[in-house]
Amino acid sequence: MQKISLDAQAREQLERAASTSSGRSATTVYGGHEHTLRQTVLALTAGTSLAEHETPGEATLLVLRGRVRLTSGETTWEGRSGDLIVIPPARHALQAIDDAAVLLTVAKPADV
Repeated sequence: MQKISLDAQAREQLERAASTSSGRSATTVYGGHEHTLRQTVLALTAGTSLAEHETPGEATLLVLRGRVRLTSGETTWEGRSGDLIVIPPARHALQAIDDAAVLLTVAKPADV
């Protein structure tokens, strides 16, 4: 069994993001390319974005701190601490409205 403090991970990644020119930082807390499930704590400073991209499987975004905006096509969702956003199976982008940390969970299909 393994225990991970998401609060500590969020704090650490936000500190790292604030010290980088990109305004981003991330670490995988569970899984990886060899697993079906992968969970990553991602931090973005206010105004920082992840450009439009695709997700290789089902995915959710749990907002740990701050506020984010997820956009897919003409649809936009805003999330704040405690909100869970189901990421659509289409191209999407993420923007931090405030300094934010999220837990990205991706379950990729077995054939990927």
